Amino acid sequence: MEGGEGVAEIYKLHIEEEEDILGVMGLVDFPEEKRIEIRLLANAKENRGQNKVYDRVAGCLIAFACNRAVEKYERDACVSLVPKTNLVKHYMHKYRMVHKGRQLCLEKEALDHIVNKYFYV
Repeated sequence: MEGGEGVAEIYKLHIEEEEDILGVMGLVDFPEEKRIEIRLLANAKENRGQNKVYDRVAGCLIAFACNRAVEKYERDACVSLVPKTNLVKHYMHKYRMVHKGRQLCLEKEALDHIVNKYFYV
């Protein structure tokens, strides 16, 4: 995960022993900032909107990023992303993200909340 600007690791969420991908995420680590940035976050088509097959896909992916950040940076960890304009309020409401410049971030208690709600299920 290290490497800084432009070097992303890609993760996929899928059900064990099934081929269908539920969602994908790309992470870039910024060790000097103790921050992991979500560069890509996408649900499979069937997991979007009102009639989605699986709920919580994005939350589980975000929680994975948060858990990685906490493992690496402990209490100084931060997870951020640059959202599409139409998703800013959604991320702030559903995931407790806050504005930090042009990015939305999770730190400390909000980060712990996401890990506990979506990672340990």
